[in-house]
Formats: sequence, structure tokens, C-alpha cells
Amino acid sequence: MKFFAGIDVGSISTEALIVDESGRLAGQAVVATGVDSMKAIEAALAQSLNQAGIQRDQVAYIISTGYGRERVEFGDERITEITAHGRGAFSLFPGTRTIIDIGGQDSKVIRIDERGRVINFQMNDKCAAGTGRFLEVMARALEVDVTEMGDLSLNSQNSLRVSSVCTVFAESEVVGLIARGEKRDDILRAIHAAVADRTQGLAGRVGLEPEVTLSGGVAKNKGVVRALEDRLEFKMNIPQEPQTVGALGAALIARDRSPKEGL
Repeated sequence: MKFFAGIDVGSISTEALIVDESGRLAGQAVVATGVDSMKAIEAALAQSLNQAGIQRDQVAYIISTGYGRERVEFGDERITEITAHGRGAFSLFPGTRTIIDIGGQDSKVIRIDERGRVINFQMNDKCAAGTGRFLEVMARALEVDVTEMGDLSLNSQNSLRVSSVCTVFAESEVVGLIARGEKRDDILRAIHAAVADRTQGLAGRVGLEPEVTLSGGVAKNKGVVRALEDRLEFKMNIPQEPQTVGALGAALIARDRSPKEGL
């Protein structure tokens, strides 16, 4: 039995995922990238191999993707995260025609056709607004854990607005709302609405077509999901593990591109 691996090296987290010859998930891991991406790459791969119960030499082909894909020196090939997320999302939800990926440092909207091929995309990689980093900064300002933001925001009873698209200015707005005595849950809801507004603007330049699949770590934030669905006016597909969609796509492409025996 051969296995194939995809490694997605992001600015905040690194994911490794292994599939077998049938494309079935064998193992996956998510680790913090930190300051040493090579250490994170090795740790993610080791954990995914351990979960799969296989040795490294059983992996026939490795493809890397993401922000730091060039750092995977032992990989057989590198692909863009656009291609990887398109393939990964389509494999999970074949009805997908639009993918919204909100990562740590960038966000992107990808259009794919009925065969899962990328036909258009827009990417925001020049500003942290509307990304995971944006949410981390706001969480610190409100003294909450970033993993709690979504659930807390669902308790909001009052609509506020954070209008700035710049992370620095938005943080100043949040500080001002705190000083004004606004409730934390209401401020969190406004922050999530700001992320949704930013993402909707990006999607508008691509042209949104259902089904829409949301990937990236921010997809775990229920407040952002609700805000996006309110803006888009329909439900989105949320993968069980949204952080590994890119790694999944890379692993499946690795399976397809691996040299066949006898050729």
C-alpha cells in the first residue's frame, strides 16, 4: 500500500495530511508554525505518520503548498494554495463552486467549475484585515481567548459597528467601544461583522456561486460563520477540519501525480 502526503505551511499553523491509494484519509496533524517553520514541518509530518501508523519511506509522493511551501525541501513538488484549496474543498463537497478561505495572514475567494478546476480567484494578502491575525489582535484588546470569540459573540443582544478595514484603526475603535462601556459580546459581534463585510467585498469581485465552502482556521469561529451566512444569505459548507483543506488537496494531487510503477 502506497501513501501520499500534502503539507500546507501557513504563517500561523502548518498542516500535514496523508491519504492512501484510494484517497482515504490515513492521518493528519496541525501544529503551530512559530519562528522555526522547518521544525513545524517535521513535527506535523511526524504526527500525521504516527496517526496513520506508517513509516516515512511508505510515503510515495509529497506535495507542499501554502505561504512557506518552499521550506519543504524534501517534497517532490510545490503547488499554490489556490490549487490545493480548490481540490481539497471539491473532494469534500463536490457541489462546491465557491471557496472562501480565511487564513492567518490572508484571505481568498476561489471559483471552481463542475470538475473542481480553478476558474477565478481574488486574494487579500497585503493587509491583515479580515484574517485570523485580525481576530487575534481584537481578542487581545478584549482580553478573551481567540477560541472563545465565536461562542461569546452569539450572546450579543445589541448591534454595533467596527467600520475600519485597517487592523490598527479597528483596534482603536474597539478600545473606544470598551471605554464607552459597550458590552464585550456586542463588540465581538461587530468584529465578526467587519470580517464578513471584508470577505463579502472580496467575493463580489469574483462572483459568488453556491455551493460555498468555508476553509481555514477562522471557519471554527461560529460568530464569523453566522455573520458570513447573514451577509451571503445562504448556508455554507463547513469541513470537519477546515484547517487541513489545503493539505488534503495537496495530498490528493500528490496521489494523482505520483509516478506509476512500470512507466
